[in-house]
Amino acid sequence: MKFSCEKALLSSAVSITSRAVAAKSSIPAMEGILIEAGETLRLTGYNLETGIQATVPAEIKESGSLVLSARLFGEIVRKMPDDVVVFSSQNYMVNIKCGLSEFNIMGTDPEEFPELPAVDQQNAFTIGQPVLRSMIAQTLFAVSDNESRPIHTGSLFEVDDNGLSVVSVDGYRLALRHEAVAEKKGAASFSFVVPGSALGEVEKICSGEEDVTVTQGARHVMFQTGDTVLVSRRLEGDFLAYRNAIPRNNSIQVEVEARALLSSIERVSLIISEKLKSPLRCVFGDGMVSITTKTAIGDAADQCVITGSGNDLEIGFNNKYLMDALKAAPADKLRMEFTSGVAPCVILPAEGEENFVYMVLPVRLKAN
Repeated sequence: MKFSCEKALLSSAVSITSRAVAAKSSIPAMEGILIEAGETLRLTGYNLETGIQATVPAEIKESGSLVLSARLFGEIVRKMPDDVVVFSSQNYMVNIKCGLSEFNIMGTDPEEFPELPAVDQQNAFTIGQPVLRSMIAQTLFAVSDNESRPIHTGSLFEVDDNGLSVVSVDGYRLALRHEAVAEKKGAASFSFVVPGSALGEVEKICSGEEDVTVTQGARHVMFQTGDTVLVSRRLEGDFLAYRNAIPRNNSIQVEVEARALLSSIERVSLIISEKLKSPLRCVFGDGMVSITTKTAIGDAADQCVITGSGNDLEIGFNNKYLMDALKAAPADKLRMEFTSGVAPCVILPAEGEENFVYMVLPVRLKAN
């Protein structure tokens, strides 16, 4: 195998594909990147759950394939001078030259590398990278890390005539984002669940302005943008019937500036830590919400202006869960809806279309 390639392009492809490489594996080849030079130069990382493949513009003189340690190859390419990298191999002995630098390292047999699953297209849709990136970022925080309900360790993608909805739940909160899609193929409506770990990588590869094509297969799902393809296994099971879980027609509704409320909560949360946990006690009065908390260190109180009256509703929250929702909400002004101190709080945009819904379950408060 022999090819030459711009260092910057090769370095970018190595860092992207390295994200799907197994950190430690009983199969040494899985700790490496599969390099294939044929009509194009392709780099693949695959950990049996998520696979990332990048195509790199290169001048290929001799075709071939082998596996190189992802960590070592990545470090070598990253530290090379900005020039053209010349790569050649003979019987798995690899020679890498760039400028005045030269390395000779051993590769391994590509036969040991697991084959990336082919995704048989059942349904597909196309959406802009910035849109998909924001949808993932604004729902990923609510993905569960509890392995006893594996289906909730991923986000539900639901596509219908209205567009795409991405939903995450973890038993304490729910995050939903909705946007229109550019193009849809296949069934009128379809849904699948993608593991949260894979979505974290999808968010990173969606760094440009182009479109992403998302293809649903029988057991896998594929995200394709430009020269990069990410394949992930789908999670199987019954996802929460989230539409029934979100209470609507709530009797108490107030409007609040997201930044102002977040700042108040952050100040009160300064005395809360991993060791000293305590819920926020929120009292929604007329035009004002009072937030207090008490831990072994002491107590803290703050107030934030709201629009409307909460009828002096007293409700407790886990500070982190409420802050996560306020940080993720893609609107400056929010509407918070309640029915009682033990029913979920629903957070929606105060103005414009309802393209997101967050729900946070309250914490039971001890009597004063």
